[in-house]
Amino acid sequence: MSNQAPVLELKNLYRSFKQGSQNLQVLRGVDLDIEKGEVVALIGPSGAGKSTLLQIAGLLEKPTKGDIYLDGQNCSKLGDRLRTELRRDYLGFVYQYHNLLADFDAMENVMIPQLIAGATSKEAEERAKWLLKKMGLEKRFRHRPAEMSGGEQQRVAIARALANMPKLLLADEPTGNLDPKTAETVFSALLAVVKETGLSALIATHNFDLADRMDRKVKLDGGKLIDMRAERFVSSKNFY
Repeated sequence: MSNQAPVLELKNLYRSFKQGSQNLQVLRGVDLDIEKGEVVALIGPSGAGKSTLLQIAGLLEKPTKGDIYLDGQNCSKLGDRLRTELRRDYLGFVYQYHNLLADFDAMENVMIPQLIAGATSKEAEERAKWLLKKMGLEKRFRHRPAEMSGGEQQRVAIARALANMPKLLLADEPTGNLDPKTAETVFSALLAVVKETGLSALIATHNFDLADRMDRKVKLDGGKLIDMRAERFVSSKNFY
């Protein structure tokens, strides 16, 4: 067992929302550790709170109760400025829809986050080229989003998420809008670059085949998080 602090540690997380006169409890005491280089699949029924959990882990939303640690640092009570800096320097995000900047080409979309973080144009261009090549997009450097397929757009979005060399990637259904063949291509490229760079990742997915290719699976159901290693004999059909 490593003596290093987990890259991500969630402790006793609760999240509730007001819905009219009722209190809707989405997360109920969630605990999760992700080690350096570990890729974890987050599965569970639609509406179980997977996106909420990712938003909290990514410091975009605050829990009702509980603590979020990044590399051993408790981030739960940090102010907005420090949370923004941590998101910029430590975290990478991929969503179901690519959200690329329509007026900029693939290279520019990957360079812009680096320039904002203080990289030189040369440094940003070199890393953008490296990432786009890793994602199989060497022929798409100067194509704008409208000139690319859905799978290509999502691969640019993944490259952009990795642009500032984060330690943790958070992905919310990154292949959810893609057909099965394209999803396989995109996920294979994502997994290859994550493993090569030693990145940690928490990836929400409904795709059983993709979940099985990650290091382990955790299931969110009824507000609780279940480590699927404790349910090794549960078949995929029982995930939901």
